[in-house]
Amino acid sequence: MYYLIVFVLLFVAELFYFRIADRCNIIDKPNERSSHTKITLRGGGVIFYFGALAYFLISGFEYPYFILALTFITFISFVDDVCSISQKLRLLFHFLAIVLMFYQLGLFSLSWWWIIIALIICTGIINAYNFMDGINGITGGYSLIILATLAYVNSEIVTFVEPALIYTVFCSVLVFCFFNFRKKAKCFAGDAGSVSIAFILLFLIGKLIIQTEDFSWIILLVVYGVDSVLTIIHRLMLHENIGLPHRKHMYQLMANELKIPHVVVSLIYMLVQAVVIIGYIDFGDHGYIFLLCTVLLLSFIYVWFMRKYFRLHQNA
Repeated sequence: MYYLIVFVLLFVAELFYFRIADRCNIIDKPNERSSHTKITLRGGGVIFYFGALAYFLISGFEYPYFILALTFITFISFVDDVCSISQKLRLLFHFLAIVLMFYQLGLFSLSWWWIIIALIICTGIINAYNFMDGINGITGGYSLIILATLAYVNSEIVTFVEPALIYTVFCSVLVFCFFNFRKKAKCFAGDAGSVSIAFILLFLIGKLIIQTEDFSWIILLVVYGVDSVLTIIHRLMLHENIGLPHRKHMYQLMANELKIPHVVVSLIYMLVQAVVIIGYIDFGDHGYIFLLCTVLLLSFIYVWFMRKYFRLHQNA
């Protein structure tokens, strides 16, 4: 009953945001990078932030530095949704938020060079998650798979966080999926959504890694990770500016050039990540070996796909 009430309240909050976005003209207009063709409300993913905030208020203000960090990074991302801001200012807020998250996780007991490495990795993951938000359902669906896994691990394998945090955020993602995981989306996540959910997932996965002392749990993000990293390498090979918009991600070629429905492409990414996670959990004590093999297999599939279908993008 508690989570049903949370779901209903978040659903109402999302509808209220739609009214604000409509009045303030917070919309996503199709451009050369877009995989959609109609003007759609932007920033609906801000509901992820309110899901985490609801837990914070109900729990008696648990994880204050994390919530403060999430507030900073969601705020600057929402501003970027409304009016474009400089990359330096955006990165400044991102670094500040990540540092606050590290403080909440207790990472400052590590050597300074570990902190620098972790900062670079987290920044890369957040931006990759943002870049992967390009078709209906992919951000919400992929996030549901990760959250469901974290809930299972937290209850059946090792307790690393209060369950209510996962379940409350899960409710917010379900609300978003109701409006986005469809053929004609009512709203898009926007930077505020993709960045905030990436930040929340990073915090949860970070707590899991610290609790288990096992970095191989990063496999929860491996499908996004392989697509993002290999796409960057591909663009560098093409001598492109990787900071400019593009439509060269594997999922974009599937949706745009191969004309596979957005929802189907999103389901494929969800299914692949789910299969990987099931295999990883079943593999037991050999997580790093399974992670390496998964990266190699997904990389092979990516290269094969690009060699076969990238010409369609070049001819478009």
